[in-house]
Amino acid sequence: MPARIPATVVTGFLGAGKTSLVRHLAEHAGGRRLAFLVNEFGDQGVDREVLTGCGIAGCGEDEVVELANGCICCTVADDFLPAMRRILAREPRPEHVLIETSGLALPKPLVQAFNWPDVRAELTVDGVVAVVDAEAVAAGRFAPAPAALQRLREGDPAIDHETPLEELFEEQVACADLVLVNKADRVDGAARAEVEAAIRRDARPGVQLVWIEHGRIDPAAALGLAVGAEDDLASRKSHHDDGAPHDHDDFASVVFELPAMADPAAFAARLEDVVRRFDLLRVKGFVAVDGKAMRHVVQAVGPRIERYYDKPWAAREARRSALVVIAERDKLREIEAIRAALMEAAPA
Repeated sequence: MPARIPATVVTGFLGAGKTSLVRHLAEHAGGRRLAFLVNEFGDQGVDREVLTGCGIAGCGEDEVVELANGCICCTVADDFLPAMRRILAREPRPEHVLIETSGLALPKPLVQAFNWPDVRAELTVDGVVAVVDAEAVAAGRFAPAPAALQRLREGDPAIDHETPLEELFEEQVACADLVLVNKADRVDGAARAEVEAAIRRDARPGVQLVWIEHGRIDPAAALGLAVGAEDDLASRKSHHDDGAPHDHDDFASVVFELPAMADPAAFAARLEDVVRRFDLLRVKGFVAVDGKAMRHVVQAVGPRIERYYDKPWAAREARRSALVVIAERDKLREIEAIRAALMEAAPA
């Protein structure tokens, strides 16, 4: 029988750098035929567009499949399996599959799906790679530093439950075969020990941590792990191993339509204030800039803004400004206030 095709599951929270990692691996594939499956939380995909717009050979429209409007961990039977059948039906067949999960997805249910007979016969999980935002961990985004958390709990015995962000962080790290601690350039030496300690609390024994910047790593270190993770589910502990239901009711996604704008730099500066004011987890999308033939990518992870022109608007593509905003559900109750703030930040 022909060898099974290896698949790498890339997990990690919103904005950790998963798409940057996938782009880097695609750019340095060394002629290896890759296929990409990208999962988005919300009904408007951005990450697939970012990948196909990067201009990297082998990363075009035909190679990248998108699953939008839901987390892959909750839609395995309905979405993941049909998507994998489409990928496996290609000629020539891919030599490696990269699966980028939503930042809100649990990786273990996806790994379990590789034991389905029609998947197991043709694919194996080469490894689960968790991308961690070092700066966000250092800032206590997922949980306070251990000493601070202990002080909080000593002062208030009720502080024993985990936040939704903390649980997601634990699930993603606990399933990993390799943890890439991204944005190393944003964390100084004094904070690195705290970040590593936070990761080690949840990582399985012996899992390697590698500090990287901008999603860059030698592909030989991330691909070809040959773990066969679907055969090692018992060691990947999950809060849902007892059958407890998993849903994403704690988080929500909204798409905001904006006008074309003349000054994207001024918009980015104002967007930072909007993100801080409403505590938005993630903002990403495309902006139409007056007088420019290229679309402008805007991404925010917390208040940190990244923006650049990626490719010309396609002939049949509507020139529109649209941003996907993801936040904890209670923060999006002020949806009209957020809409008004974004409109004010983006004057025509």
